[in-house]
Order: sequence, then C-alpha cells, then structure tokens
Amino acid sequence: MSTARGARARARTEITAAIKDAARRQLAAEGAAKLSLRAVARELGMVSSALYRYFPSRDDLLTALIIDAYDSLGEAAEAAHRSVADTGPLERWTAVCEAVRGWALAHPHEYALIYGSPVPGYTAPETTVPSAARVGLLFIGITRDAHERAALTAPSVPADLREEAERMRADLAPDLPPAVVAALIAAWAQLFGLVGFEVFGQFHRVVEDRAPFFRHAAVRLAHEVGLRF
Repeated sequence: MSTARGARARARTEITAAIKDAARRQLAAEGAAKLSLRAVARELGMVSSALYRYFPSRDDLLTALIIDAYDSLGEAAEAAHRSVADTGPLERWTAVCEAVRGWALAHPHEYALIYGSPVPGYTAPETTVPSAARVGLLFIGITRDAHERAALTAPSVPADLREEAERMRADLAPDLPPAVVAALIAAWAQLFGLVGFEVFGQFHRVVEDRAPFFRHAAVRLAHEVGLRF
C-alpha cells in the first residue's frame, strides 16, 4: 500500500470513528429514534453530503452502532469467561451474566439501542446477527460443556412445549436436550429482563443492594437450565 493510500485509509478510519462517537452522543441526548445524519454532520462541522460518503443513510449508521454495541458487549462477556475458564460451569455462567450487567450499567445508551424499544422505521439486517449472538453462544458453550461432562441435570418440559422445544433445539443446539434449549432461551430472556430493569430504573426503591440480588438471580437461572456446580 502506498503512503498516500495508507494515509487516506487512516483518515477514513478516523472520520468514521468520529461520526460514530458523535452519533453516540446524540443517542445519549435524544435517543435512537431521533438520530439524524444532518445533526451528526453539523456537530462535526461537515456538510451532509460528505457524511453520506461514510454512511449513505441513517439506517446504515444505526446498523454500525448496533454492531459495535453488540461486539463491545460480546467482548466484555468473552473476557469475563476467559478469566474463569478453569472453573466449573456455574461459575463461568455467573461470570458471563455479571459481565453483561457491568457492561450495560457502564453503557446504558448503547444497551438501550440494542435491548430497548425498537427504533421506528428501522429493521436490523442480517449483518447484525453474528455480533448479537456472541453472548448467547457463550451460554450454549457453557451448557454444552456441562452436558458433555455429565454435569447437567436436564429440566422437564411440558407436553405442550415439546414440539417447539424440538424446533429450537434443531435451530440452535442440536447436541443438547430439547428441554435444556428451551430453558436456555428462557434464561437468556430473563437475564436481559433483569439487566433492563436495573438500567431503566425499574428497581428503584424495590431492590437496593443490587449486585448480590443479581448474582442470586443469575445462579437461579443457571439452575433452571440444569447447571449445578
């Protein structure tokens, strides 16, 4: 790569990062529904037509921010998992849950972007799926490891859920029992419900000592999946 081409690539990377940073500030101030390319360009002292060379539409910018948020969350969860990789499934599960909570509390506006109210008129493309799946894949991996080591007590599944549990198993984790996959999806939803309640202030004057409460809830979710130690 020539010196000039390398300089252009670095400049593009820097401007792209500046656009995203300005957009995140706008998210914090106005919310995702009011994200405006014109406002971002104005803050950066750019004309709108110049910004469109980096992000052709608001949806393209939103998608980039969503992928960045999911990846940041995924990296935090994966780092926490690596730090306890030599422990049992329950400790690894809990570490990932606590990393999700910690990231969300440190990045409330980005958490709201990916787990808050849908942005009117925006539909996330398939390109967001790999980043969005990172935390879920960690939980599947922890559970699969416990299953392979005969350290998983499969929960029961009611008769009216068996067909759907089989479908979810085929789609997400064919090597796990259907009841475990159903419990995993329920635990995943409940985890983000717990985190969302705290991030969005729903625990105010209800739960005050939140860290031990959250850890207790995370352990209960693990038990519902079948993890015991």
